[in-house]
Amino acid sequence: MDCNLQSPDISLSFHNQMQKLPRAFYDRHTAVVARELLGKYLIHHSGGIERIGRIVETEAYLGPHDLAAHSARGLTERTRVMFGPPGHAYVYFIYGIYFCMNVVTEREGHASAVLLRAVEPVKNVGRSCGPGLLCRAMEIDRRLNGHDLLSDDFYVAAGAKEEMIKTVKRPRIGVDYAKHWARRHLRFYIAGNPWVSKK
Repeated sequence: MDCNLQSPDISLSFHNQMQKLPRAFYDRHTAVVARELLGKYLIHHSGGIERIGRIVETEAYLGPHDLAAHSARGLTERTRVMFGPPGHAYVYFIYGIYFCMNVVTEREGHASAVLLRAVEPVKNVGRSCGPGLLCRAMEIDRRLNGHDLLSDDFYVAAGAKEEMIKTVKRPRIGVDYAKHWARRHLRFYIAGNPWVSKK
């Protein structure tokens, strides 16, 4: 795939009709949230620039019983946000290079989240296929860890109309250590979308 494609800027009229997702959207089963985030818009206002990406690939991490989830290691300073209320950003650093962003789901204390793996560029966003490149393109770093996604500067919104999306389910990527959990089909992406990180 060509991750250097550029999508046209979103129209002003469409932008004005987008609706920020409510807390109740995130306070549901994590796999449901992961599927229904597809086609929604991640929006970040920073440094006077508005960046918008359409979410096209996600992964669900179901809580401490899920051996692939960070929360499987228990409550730590790193995972504290995962154990908090739904609708907050869980941002962490990997490989000494990239940040990755998750949205916290389900009730407080459940410690589940959805990793955002790829967005389709809509406005002021460059190469964004893969969780690390997504964060770099959207200007997301550890300063946004714990950020409330019901804020006015960093949030997820639905478009003016519900889109008909064909969803593909596959095993998650890079979790071979998680025994039988590595085979669970908890990665979701929009079929045929060129911005998906890996088919």
